[in-house]
Amino acid sequence: MVPFALSQSPLQSVPGVELARYAGCWYEIARYPNRFERKCERNVTATYTLRSDGTIRVVNACLTRAGKQKQAKGWAKVVDPETGSKLKVTFFWPFFGKYWIIDLCPNYEHAVVGEPSRRYLWILSRSAKMNDELYAEITGRLATKGYDAAKLVRVRQTG
Repeated sequence: MVPFALSQSPLQSVPGVELARYAGCWYEIARYPNRFERKCERNVTATYTLRSDGTIRVVNACLTRAGKQKQAKGWAKVVDPETGSKLKVTFFWPFFGKYWIIDLCPNYEHAVVGEPSRRYLWILSRSAKMNDELYAEITGRLATKGYDAAKLVRVRQTG
């Protein structure tokens, strides 16, 4: 259980993101359960592409339990141009969700995305597999950000 004081402190995003480096394909390693991914069983990815108008094309994909490819297309806009780490994403315009990069390794090989209410959380990686030691290191930092790592569900990546 996350201490009350931690869960009530404002969520901090990382101090700077180079969106050109962040763009590309990310594999979902773990997530908090959520309604919009409930049918996604394995091979979950998110692909970000910078567009000339300053927005970001977003394509989320996965395989369902039935083995069918599911895809959601949307776009994101930067809401904190000073850091680049706070975005708003929409798949059903005009409704936007907050997308804050709250942990990012220096070489952009893994990231953690959350939002201020802490109802949503994703651990992302540039590769489909993440070793247990790195996963434990990342999840070990979540309590200081007001998240409960025990709620995470690991995502199957089968290639």
